[in-house]
Amino acid sequence: MASNLDFEKPIIELEQKIEELRRFTDESGVDLSDEVEKLESRLAQLSNSVYDNLSSWQRVQLARQPGRPTTLEYIEGMCKEFVELHGDRNFRDDPAIVGGIGLLEGRPVTIIGHQKGRDTKENIYRNFGSAHPEGYRKALRLMKQAEKFHRPVILFIDTAGAFPGMAAEERGQSEAIATNLRAMAGLKTPTVCVVTGEGGSGGALGLGVTDRIFALEYAWYSVIAPESAAAILWKDSTLAPRAAETMRITARDLLELGIADDLIPEPKGGAQKDKQATISVVRAKLVETLADLSELPIADLLQARYDKYRDMGIYTER
Repeated sequence: MASNLDFEKPIIELEQKIEELRRFTDESGVDLSDEVEKLESRLAQLSNSVYDNLSSWQRVQLARQPGRPTTLEYIEGMCKEFVELHGDRNFRDDPAIVGGIGLLEGRPVTIIGHQKGRDTKENIYRNFGSAHPEGYRKALRLMKQAEKFHRPVILFIDTAGAFPGMAAEERGQSEAIATNLRAMAGLKTPTVCVVTGEGGSGGALGLGVTDRIFALEYAWYSVIAPESAAAILWKDSTLAPRAAETMRITARDLLELGIADDLIPEPKGGAQKDKQATISVVRAKLVETLADLSELPIADLLQARYDKYRDMGIYTER
């Protein structure tokens, strides 16, 4: 169940008022259709006004809303068949990253992504989508397997960051992520990632070096979370809204800066408002993209990937 954000309260109140009028009509038989129609028109205008003018921080808040589709929900909505694979063959399975083999429009693909929980119990089990080193090593194992069998790789990114605990550091968190970066840069198969919610730090980047990078409309992607950046820069984590604006971390910023290749639209108010519609749009985008990438010879694919990342960060001074 999505929580209500402050800027959404006027919308929620109007929706409740419309629902009350409809309920009263059903119970009393009094025709209030004109009043309902006027309120619905007002609601549409209000929604457009609010969601079309969101600040960077408000977009970050929407990206964190509970109820947004998870990796497993995307897989379920996209693939008729899917076999989940477990373990890194070194330490253990990490539930914060899921992956396996599925059929997308008849095409065998490997799908990997961060997995958050739906309630407290599941979030604890999934470690809130913050992976340990074994999660990234599992992802690497599945990507190497995909390369061997010439399967495209789809990755879903939604994490506040890799788990920063002592145990993760002892087992080589930074090494596991760095190894993924190197391996993905030269992976001899088409790769696509979608930032579906949060894209925090190296925890996100460990699944993000791909031929195409897409971001959902309200997603964010950054080397550090706004709260952490504010704590470092200004010694005050409550200045996160200022940090979010300064760092330019929203999907629109990513597209403008040449990080993201395209934005994927969400329902008004976020993917959690209509999960099936969001999954359908993502599915169509992936099918189209993989069809294009699969036509490229591997040598051309790798050269284009190399050029893509070499071009990031180039700027001119006036």
